[in-house]
Amino acid sequence: MSSTALPLDVLPPGLIVLPTVYRPQADTRLLAASLAREALGPGTDVVEIGTGTGALALHAVGRGARVTAVDVSAMAVATARMNAWLHRLPLRVCTATSRHALGAALRPGRRKPTYVPAPATRLPSRGPERAWDAGSDGRMVIDYICTRLPSLLRPGGLLLMVHSGLCGAEATVSLLARSGVIADITAIVPVPWGPVLRSGRAWLEAQGLVAPAEEREELVMFRAQRL
Repeated sequence: MSSTALPLDVLPPGLIVLPTVYRPQADTRLLAASLAREALGPGTDVVEIGTGTGALALHAVGRGARVTAVDVSAMAVATARMNAWLHRLPLRVCTATSRHALGAALRPGRRKPTYVPAPATRLPSRGPERAWDAGSDGRMVIDYICTRLPSLLRPGGLLLMVHSGLCGAEATVSLLARSGVIADITAIVPVPWGPVLRSGRAWLEAQGLVAPAEEREELVMFRAQRL
């Protein structure tokens, strides 16, 4: 496990970002840096969950992998397709209409969920909040993926995932271990708060998730592999 600076040059340049679509930020760059350390190439199958602009998916395609990108947002799906066309890269993009449809969209063996704590008791069905809101503890999508991970991975397949330290890093490692995979925290990166956390400060403080005047969060990078 390490604390590390975020690279600036691991994502495709000149990405189109349509309205309401999540722009690549610190968490995207951390995932891209982790993906860059993995052995990808012809014969490697990759699925990106919550593709947004398609930046990470295109990074993997550019290294020769066969990639399927999935998102619940039709606008994100359109954005990822446009960016694949712009970069002349063969990316398959699918729409998952709900959290439960997500599992169905991932064919076994071809495997960045939302993670921001929010007051809502249900995942948002529309609007830009779908790119980050994930229930009162931020774990609604994280837990769904972790508990089903063995059925989504081929033997030897792996998951790369990032989420905020506000969601409980050790809880994720424990849940992944109970699911029967080998899981580790590979990096912890402190970053300044973005507009999403700043806008929810009063609620986060009331829940005891952050201290008054806190201005930084930790992004936690996970690597889990099925034996």
